[in-house]
Amino acid sequence: MPITAWLADLVVIVHGLFILFVVAGGLLVLRWPRVAWLHLPAAVWGVLIEWSGWICPLTPLENMLRRAAGQAGYSGGFVERYLLPLIYPAGLTPAVQLWLGAVVLVVNVVVYALWWRRRRAARHHH
Repeated sequence: MPITAWLADLVVIVHGLFILFVVAGGLLVLRWPRVAWLHLPAAVWGVLIEWSGWICPLTPLENMLRRAAGQAGYSGGFVERYLLPLIYPAGLTPAVQLWLGAVVLVVNVVVYALWWRRRRAARHHH
């Protein structure tokens, strides 16, 4: 397997881990509050990508590496290619993208509200 194919696979792994961090990284903030400095911009980026319909730059990078390895690239984004076939076999629609962005937003608003509440409670006990 050419090195560019391995690099494309690495991009997929990094992309998947980034999406996991966007969706659930706020939970890390409950344990390590400084993670918020990384997570908040990542979560905003994730919601923006979903709501705007933009393609994450990692997707064209993966496609470029796949083509360089003699493999076929694909159209659409990472979510359409890897996640939606697992979750929504029918495909991605603008309504689904809005829903995905809303899920990311709601999960993180709840987590950060819990964190803020804990922080305020800790200050009142001191």
